[in-house]
Amino acid sequence: MTVLAAVGALVIGLVLGVLGGGGSILTVPVLAYAVGLPAKQAIATSLPIVGLASLVGAASHWRQGNAALATAVPFGLATMLGAYAGSRLAGLVSGVAQLALLGVVMLVAAIAMFRGGIGPRQPAAAASERPTRLALLLGVGVAVGLLTGLVGIGGGFLIVPALVLLASLPMHRAVGTSLVVITMTSAAGFAGYLSQGVAVRWGFLLVFAALAVTGILAGSRMGQRLPQATLKRAFAVFLLFMAAFVLWSSRAVLWAS
Repeated sequence: MTVLAAVGALVIGLVLGVLGGGGSILTVPVLAYAVGLPAKQAIATSLPIVGLASLVGAASHWRQGNAALATAVPFGLATMLGAYAGSRLAGLVSGVAQLALLGVVMLVAAIAMFRGGIGPRQPAAAASERPTRLALLLGVGVAVGLLTGLVGIGGGFLIVPALVLLASLPMHRAVGTSLVVITMTSAAGFAGYLSQGVAVRWGFLLVFAALAVTGILAGSRMGQRLPQATLKRAFAVFLLFMAAFVLWSSRAVLWAS
């Protein structure tokens, strides 16, 4: 493993621990461009890495009382359904096209972060609104899962706002809960890729995941003390550069379309 790949794994974990999402969107570019894995193998490998790192982070947040399991389980089941379907659908799309789509998603995520992304906590829903909010939450879950299966992202940058706005969770609980959902989603997406026979370098995967876990443990502690708004803007700038690089690398697909 190169030094660049090792640093990338630590950064992925740190961002996941601090923001509850975002770090996983870097995993595929690191695996594809810093490690040199083929696109489909990079996407498949990213899922257990993100899932293992998120599992450790979720356990840390749960011990702090920041994981709402009653919300995470139904939402996570919806994302699992979408992730498995998305990973199967990925078999019909070229690896380069998947990376191009990832670049677009990264760009959208960066813009959302610049614009504030996650709004203030909404007031608790009235009883008559709860079924509608639950239906919306499950719908978002399926959509996030499809995206996870297609391009290998954890989807935390979409999951956290959904939990804040539709489940009325405070930010710190939404972050912890999102990590539970990401763990479930990643497992389902990875199962879909394995069912299609995508090769996985298990030794490399475990070392990379261990470094990401180290990062997420540190990030979970840092997240309690650092200003979230400043961190999000700084990460958004970095994400813009990464999105530009991925889109430039995939320009042949974009121009052909």
